[in-house]
Amino acid sequence: MSTRLVTFTLDERVYGVDVDAVQEVLRGQPRTRIPLAPTSVAGLINLRGQVLSAVDLREQLGLAAYSTDQEPMLVVIRVSGEPVALLVDSIGSVVDVEADQFEPPPDTLVGVARDLILGAYKLEDQLLLALDVDRAVAA
Repeated sequence: MSTRLVTFTLDERVYGVDVDAVQEVLRGQPRTRIPLAPTSVAGLINLRGQVLSAVDLREQLGLAAYSTDQEPMLVVIRVSGEPVALLVDSIGSVVDVEADQFEPPPDTLVGVARDLILGAYKLEDQLLLALDVDRAVAA
């Protein structure tokens, strides 16, 4: 049984989310900051008249913040039927992974990041970390 994942990078690690959860991929959308919001909420985005929350995955995973010259890309996913934008470094491709490639999260993942990863797929040239989108957005 294969699964299709949309891949993206954060701090040179490759992550994936189920292709069925992804609505679209965007670049360069202006974000409006929300006063007093948690630091993981990067703001609101107006997507063709629909207002979405933008979640900073770097913040969620305990990674270094974006530099001022770095424009993150957005992966719009659906969580409980609602669209949410995830800020990522870059978008990869859609890959097919098999159940026998799946393993528990690697020991090198610690802290919050470990709680947000379902597990890892061993691919030929890299490790693909499967992101738990429900937890990543809820956190």
